[in-house]
Amino acid sequence: MALLFVSDDREYLLDAGDRLETDLGILEVPEDVSPGDTVETHLGTEFVARKLRGPDLFNHFERTGAPMMPRDIGLVMGHTGIAQGDRVLDAGTGTGVLSAALGRAGVDVLTYEQDESFAAVARENMALAGVEDRVDVRVGDVTEHLDDLATFDVITLDTADAAVVVEHAPELLVPAGYVAVYSPFVESSHDVVDTAREVGLEAIETLETIQREMDFGDRGSRPSTAGVGHTGYLTFARNPV
Repeated sequence: MALLFVSDDREYLLDAGDRLETDLGILEVPEDVSPGDTVETHLGTEFVARKLRGPDLFNHFERTGAPMMPRDIGLVMGHTGIAQGDRVLDAGTGTGVLSAALGRAGVDVLTYEQDESFAAVARENMALAGVEDRVDVRVGDVTEHLDDLATFDVITLDTADAAVVVEHAPELLVPAGYVAVYSPFVESSHDVVDTAREVGLEAIETLETIQREMDFGDRGSRPSTAGVGHTGYLTFARNPV
């Protein structure tokens, strides 16, 4: 089991028995290390072992592109009510950040990724997150398998052809099930909304996800002057009861 070893602003992802050589000294990780243990380098620098949590996984997953941000994942889970025991069909796995978050919440995920090398990385990330038994990463175009799939509680999509899947959402979703589509461009969201209306989905809404940090100083508090954190657009729709 990989653990995060932290010392001030340094952190390293290591397994029991690993050896790490840094300018802070050589860190020999004991075989019986547990979260909360303190391990010293040969120069006396202390590192604390931590169990990996969601933000740590986001920071240390191997990347195959721009992953969905935590703010977007939170909106997907909050607006669809995804919960333990649900079945989710996902497409556009990428790094697998969303699939891992859902798996850690007790959700069973079937996710499709067209790039075989991306899918291989996603499987490694699922193993790191400890959800390889809950997240089934398959290689292929989900639109070619729609007739073979059962029904799902939620569909999550991060693909250019998301509207094609949304067209089949009434048959793929359980009654009152949700579809959530992430789109980097508003034109794609427009296509999804039009399709959702045509096939009779309800409660259709599109949100732009923006986030700003706050700066707190001696003179006062204000929003950060750094760039506004726009990531993309999320469209939600619901199957009729």
